[in-house]
Amino acid sequence: MENELALLNNYLVVGAMLFGIGVIGFVSRRNMIIIFLAAEMMLQGVSLSLVAWARYHNDFGGQMFVVFIITVAACEAALALALILMLFRASGSLDIALWQHLREANQPAYVDEEIPELEVKSPTWPRLVPAGRQPELDRSDTEHRPSV
Repeated sequence: MENELALLNNYLVVGAMLFGIGVIGFVSRRNMIIIFLAAEMMLQGVSLSLVAWARYHNDFGGQMFVVFIITVAACEAALALALILMLFRASGSLDIALWQHLREANQPAYVDEEIPELEVKSPTWPRLVPAGRQPELDRSDTEHRPSV
């Protein structure tokens, strides 16, 4: 029984990590595709937790519920892809901050703060000799042999 509890704990930790990463991705990103993938990651975290609880209680209810979650997620993926393509054609971008005209009438407009650009110095890379030309060598290096 102790091994089963440890296994349940491990599954629940991984499920919670998946859900947490999904929440962070959903809240912090503005790209529609990344937001959609983060929502899918949250669903997978919940599904893993349901399967773990079902295995712990020796009941197939959790597995059956996960099959329905996967079915709904597949339908959601098709609808979200159609919505993303339609909105991309309308605005030319997947950034959700650009769709101000879709907000409710009583909501204020989102103002995006400009991030100052850092000055980046271009690195100086060593140059190779152009192909087909012999590099110039010092004559003393080729005529003098320090050891035989």
